[in-house]
Amino acid sequence: MPRPTRSRPARPAQQRSAVQSRPPLARMMRLHERLKAGSFPNCRKLADELEVSSKTIQRDIDFMRDRMGMPIEYDQLHFGFIYTEPVTSFPGIDVSEGEVVALFVAQKALEQYRGTSFEKRLKTAFEKITDGLKDRIGFHWSDVDAAISFRGIGATVADIEIFETVSRALLDSHELEFEYKKLGSARHESRRVQPYHLGCVENQWYLFGFDLARSQIRTFALPRVRGARNTKARFRRPADFSISAHLSDSFGVFKGRAKHRVRIHFDSFAARLVSEREWHPTQKLRPLSGGELELSMDLGSLEEIERWILSWGCHATVLEPPALIKRLRETAESLTRAYTA
Repeated sequence: MPRPTRSRPARPAQQRSAVQSRPPLARMMRLHERLKAGSFPNCRKLADELEVSSKTIQRDIDFMRDRMGMPIEYDQLHFGFIYTEPVTSFPGIDVSEGEVVALFVAQKALEQYRGTSFEKRLKTAFEKITDGLKDRIGFHWSDVDAAISFRGIGATVADIEIFETVSRALLDSHELEFEYKKLGSARHESRRVQPYHLGCVENQWYLFGFDLARSQIRTFALPRVRGARNTKARFRRPADFSISAHLSDSFGVFKGRAKHRVRIHFDSFAARLVSEREWHPTQKLRPLSGGELELSMDLGSLEEIERWILSWGCHATVLEPPALIKRLRETAESLTRAYTA
């Protein structure tokens, strides 16, 4: 005969939400407080208080005793658990202040994508970490919040629903169907893609996946995707696929089929700025007289490097390849006509 379930008094929605979202570490911290106070907590009382099952509390106790080495035993006389030895503090995560600040920097870097499915998970992960750091490190999150920030210029606002659909299909290895408008195209085209990787490059999200109709790995900018649908059809991503290898000859996200040796001369004004960053894995910097600089790299496409060179104005001069020099000359002539008309 099934055991009747015991109903509990309904709680306000806000309170229920706060209780249900409490992570395991927070439950164990609550149990630790009760044990330190000598109140003989037991599974039933804590289960009622935290609105979880008695089995969940028992698993927390087992974890604290067996995995964390905490001296917990059941006291038959008082019908509750006790510490058999003095415990001054809850075992925390062995992490330095610098490491916590580094985690905070990572969190700040992702704030511009608030609203995606990662926001809640990231927040929960940080709560679990910081719950175990109370009274261990003498700093305040507000201090770091005021000292560190990220500012992205030209950040895109991708459709959250599309981001959710794409990321879920990627994690589950499901094929995607969507409509996509290529740059320079006036209409959307239907695509069916096996998603391999989702990456954020220069403040914009891109999907890298195998286009089934074209039998090639293609790159899709999420702002140009519409009507994304998870087909639920499973696929297996190639074990040898690596986004780093895939983009090894790319200056950004565009992968070309050709091989271009690019050499650029920078005057003394730009040389210092260029030398302060790594622009490409194959780059080589050659200092010249007068504080000038020559940058060389091997690329598969010239489209993105052309725009980057133009951003330096008269401070950059392309030495090779001839195809890039020709493109820049044509662009310069077009600009001259536009501003002299």
